[in-house]
Amino acid sequence: MRGAIFDMDGLLIDSETIWQQTWRALAAERGITLDGSFPREIIGTGGARTREVIARHFRTDDPEAVMRECSERVHRLEEHGVPLKPGVREILTGLRAAGYRIAVASSSPPEMIAHNLRLDGIDGYFDCLVSGREAKQGKPAPDVFLLAAERLGVPPEECWVFEDSLIGVEAGCASGARTVMIPDAVPPDEQARRTCRGIFRDLGEAWAAIQRGEL
Repeated sequence: MRGAIFDMDGLLIDSETIWQQTWRALAAERGITLDGSFPREIIGTGGARTREVIARHFRTDDPEAVMRECSERVHRLEEHGVPLKPGVREILTGLRAAGYRIAVASSSPPEMIAHNLRLDGIDGYFDCLVSGREAKQGKPAPDVFLLAAERLGVPPEECWVFEDSLIGVEAGCASGARTVMIPDAVPPDEQARRTCRGIFRDLGEAWAAIQRGEL
């Protein structure tokens, strides 16, 4: 293994709570109550899949406008930084010391990715940052992970992919990478348990398992 690719929201930074609160606030302003399936359907998505989910749950013909408003509000809320998730510095320091090439592959806009990593002081660990907006198809298609592996110069099958969402796990597995789930807002389902190389409480536990040769 020579590469490691990380999602951002809900994996590296504790931001999914902010996103979900903002989605609910936007829905309430429109007289809509989002049902329990919304987080599972929206978390980790990008592109056409995101627009379809928003159009259906928000009952709108202009999902782009809702998506743009949510992104702008979240960006303002994250302006001063978002706490790192447990184990982030531990795994990034370990991977860098071991000579891994490291990337972020997130559905968030590129400026938001760079902003959050810089404020949390971890931007220097990464060889490249890839936004879902650069990929032909968003997750659960594997495009963003394939693009990240290409930019790292490492074949996908020689990369770890670390994800917190079911859709992200699906995309990671489809890319051919060894995919590890660190659940956040949505628990693993049977498919994730069947296809992941491992499911861990946090990135520190995942790194310890890699060091022990268990993955």
